[in-house]
Amino acid sequence: MAPTRRLTRHGRRRPHWGWYVFVALLVVPVAEIALIVAVGSVIGGWQTLALLLAESALGAYLVKHEGRRSWQALRTALNTGQMPGRELADATLVLIGGTLLLTPGFLTDIVGFFFILPLTRPITRRWLQRVVERRLVRRSGIVRGEVI
Repeated sequence: MAPTRRLTRHGRRRPHWGWYVFVALLVVPVAEIALIVAVGSVIGGWQTLALLLAESALGAYLVKHEGRRSWQALRTALNTGQMPGRELADATLVLIGGTLLLTPGFLTDIVGFFFILPLTRPITRRWLQRVVERRLVRRSGIVRGEVI
């Protein structure tokens, strides 16, 4: 008997997140190792190690600093009775960025810095907002511009 695929209300197949996670867990480490070896062959092994350690130290400092700022902004929003949407998104991005910075490698550090830095975080926040909106609209069956 063949396995059945789950369908949404609209007859579309649901994505297999397990497959995406498996591919990411396979591809990302291989790409990281390849990049570390490539950088090491250009600047040397010890210099590559020193660069990775410097990135980690800078990342730890930024996570501490930006995490504290995000937490303070979240507390201020809650204490003033405002909806803390932006603050929650920033705190989430700092958490994800910090996790990526803990992972050794250049690719994850680049993405982690992009999530944490105050100059690039608004870009990432808008991208995250669009992704969440699309998923919610797709799940609810509401068409943009539709009047109920």
